[in-house]
Amino acid sequence: MRALPPPLRPWRSTAPLLVAIGLALALVGLAPTLQAQAAGRTAAATENPLATRAAIAQMRAGGNAIDAAVTAALVGGVVSPVSSGIGGGGFAMVWDATKKQPVLIDFRELAPRGIDAAAYEKRPFPLAEGGRYTGVPGELRGLYELHRRFGKRKWSDDVAPAIQLAEKGFPVERHVAEMLRYFGGKLKQDPGIASVFFPGGKPVAAGRRVKNPKLAATLKRVAAEGPKALYTGPVADDLVKAAHAHHGSLSLADLAAYKPVVRAPIHVKWEGYDVYTMNLPSAGGMMLAQTLEMYPRAYLEKLGFNSGAYQHMIAEAMRASISDRMRFLGDPAFQKVDMHALISPERMKKRRARIALDRTHAIPRFDLDEHGTHHLLTADAAGNVVSLTTTVNTVFGAKYTGPDSGVVLNDEMNDFTKSKDVAPFGLKQSPNRPRPGARPISSMTPTIVVKDGRAVLALGGSGGTTIATNVTQMVLSVLAFGHTPTQALAARRFYTPTHGRTMLLEKGVPAQVVKDLGWRGEIVGKMPFTSSAVQMIAIDKNGTKHPAADPRKHASAMAR
Repeated sequence: MRALPPPLRPWRSTAPLLVAIGLALALVGLAPTLQAQAAGRTAAATENPLATRAAIAQMRAGGNAIDAAVTAALVGGVVSPVSSGIGGGGFAMVWDATKKQPVLIDFRELAPRGIDAAAYEKRPFPLAEGGRYTGVPGELRGLYELHRRFGKRKWSDDVAPAIQLAEKGFPVERHVAEMLRYFGGKLKQDPGIASVFFPGGKPVAAGRRVKNPKLAATLKRVAAEGPKALYTGPVADDLVKAAHAHHGSLSLADLAAYKPVVRAPIHVKWEGYDVYTMNLPSAGGMMLAQTLEMYPRAYLEKLGFNSGAYQHMIAEAMRASISDRMRFLGDPAFQKVDMHALISPERMKKRRARIALDRTHAIPRFDLDEHGTHHLLTADAAGNVVSLTTTVNTVFGAKYTGPDSGVVLNDEMNDFTKSKDVAPFGLKQSPNRPRPGARPISSMTPTIVVKDGRAVLALGGSGGTTIATNVTQMVLSVLAFGHTPTQALAARRFYTPTHGRTMLLEKGVPAQVVKDLGWRGEIVGKMPFTSSAVQMIAIDKNGTKHPAADPRKHASAMAR
């Protein structure tokens, strides 16, 4: 029988000390890279300083948080196409301060009508067949819908900063330069990517200015014509031809028919807060909601922030949620899913009773392949807040562009699940299987927290399947332990992989915590990647915004 670790003392007297020690240990080695926390009446946090500045500039010019978010997303697609662009898609959560209600817009990519579903069982496809991964892009329709519903400035004003950067040039940011070096062998095979980012066959270095005249011309059409500039006409022709050249099935009819969907967010009441998070076709919000339903604040305080016991219990909730994802979740237009039942307090109470401090449950082996994404946040002086995640999926999506338009195409169809990966769950076919017109399940988790009718926290992340685990940890850090966004982002995080080891820890976790996790049955490894990130904005009772940007992707936060 294993020896028990030292018992916890009554939490009321030891919790503050446990939290202080845990946070101090978690901050070791990372805090010097964090920005000082800004504060102001308006704020933005994105994964690129040019996108952040453009968002702030829009609000200073008379725009609101929605104008700022649209601009930041379009700028992000120009200056950081490794993660996002108008050839991709995503989700946006808006807090409407006037109506005091959330609005969730789904502009996720969907499968072309001519998709060969059987072929997806044979993945991965060779690079030359990357078009098979390309779904119908939704970003531009989604951003336009956001602007139509909430924007204050003209559509062309929101697009203008992206045009200027593509046409006049921009310095390549550090994270983009790192991705160019790492994936260069695949990326420079596309003439469009190579002409912008691999002059002379070598990847551009951080700080070097580049231009993208083809994308600038496309964005000028978008500014003048709206989204139809991409979904019909010459640009649509260009995207379809590019997809077909790489064995894809994207069609003009697919593009013309695309529409974003307004959905009801998942809503959880927790310790006096109203938490609004992403619903289907993403699994991210379910993980956050289930974790909140399982653990009250007092229990988490008793465990102590980032202690071995704390991380183990949160990881158990995450693994159970991943299992639910594989068993039940699919595009709600094709798959009946009772999300209320999946996150119900009664069900979570029963789940909590099966979880113990001294044993670990494994997830049946399966693969979830998500990597890219760019999350951005904006908040204006009127109290409106946007939490938006956009993606082309993996680095530079399908790794090819429209030869005339300069648009990077997504590889989002790789987010559908193979039949063999759900066999360990006793299923013959996945609820997230590829079907014409279906939207693949995502991990994106745009989230807004409200208290007494006012948004007090907005956050979301990038990094594929790490998004939901990261956002869940950040919400608990702020709401349960009272950490500022800067403190929350500085703390060491963990990830629950879908196979192999049960937990992956960031570098620098204290040895005693690793040992404690091992006692609890966790098979611990080191996080092999650092490209996952979270952006956050906290809003105090005076309406002052406190944004923070994740140093893991050299992100940027500003307030004015």
